Amino acid sequence: MTASPDTTPETPRRALVTGAAQGIGRAVAEALLATGLPVALLDRDLDRARATARELDPDGERTLALGADVGDAAAVAVALAELEATWGLPDVLVNNAARSLGGNVLEIPLDEWDDVLATNLRGCLQLCQRCAPAMRARGWGRIVNMASLAGQQGGVANGAHYAASKAGMIVLTKILARELAPDGVTVNAVAPAVIATPVLDALGPERIAALARTIPVGRVGTSREVAAAVVHLCGEDAGFTTGATIDVNGGLSMR
Repeated sequence: MTASPDTTPETPRRALVTGAAQGIGRAVAEALLATGLPVALLDRDLDRARATARELDPDGERTLALGADVGDAAAVAVALAELEATWGLPDVLVNNAARSLGGNVLEIPLDEWDDVLATNLRGCLQLCQRCAPAMRARGWGRIVNMASLAGQQGGVANGAHYAASKAGMIVLTKILARELAPDGVTVNAVAPAVIATPVLDALGPERIAALARTIPVGRVGTSREVAAAVVHLCGEDAGFTTGATIDVNGGLSMR
């Protein structure tokens, strides 16, 4: 079927953000809440997800904390069952949870490779498989997958398994977008680079300053800037954008 541009919902829409306890995921959850959407925060650290939910929504009326490692299909199924019983499956899904490990490609242990791809790529796939049918049935949905510049160019610092998973996510985004477009469900990716997060902070101020000098805009990005791109793609006015990868990289890569 061809979805109508009239997208007035019969029931309030809700969002699910994975890896939502800190960093970009937290910023996305906060930004979506600011638009009026209730947000379920899924993270493998349930205690941290609960603490983040309390900080973003002190009354606890518009957030729901869920605990699951997205690489664990059984745990994800349990978390989504809780979400469905409480709110229903989401209208907006942001696949942000990821593992980033370095290492020489010729020396990466195969089990480590499998673990990273299970979290970053298979986790994205299974969340889409479980949530997209409900969006399709409602005739409206937004899926945003958090890719990376590493997935576009290859990322030595991030590790080959991380870069490969993010490249796979970009292709998966296109395939899902084509599949779901006739039903009013858009699927897009956002590809950040050098964003101020706890992972980047671990590099130390000197390394961060050196990285900033390589970026045309002269600084590292912020989680809020990434979240702004995600929020746009999740909005009512983004219905004609699907299968796209939005760069948030300060000019490191220009297409």
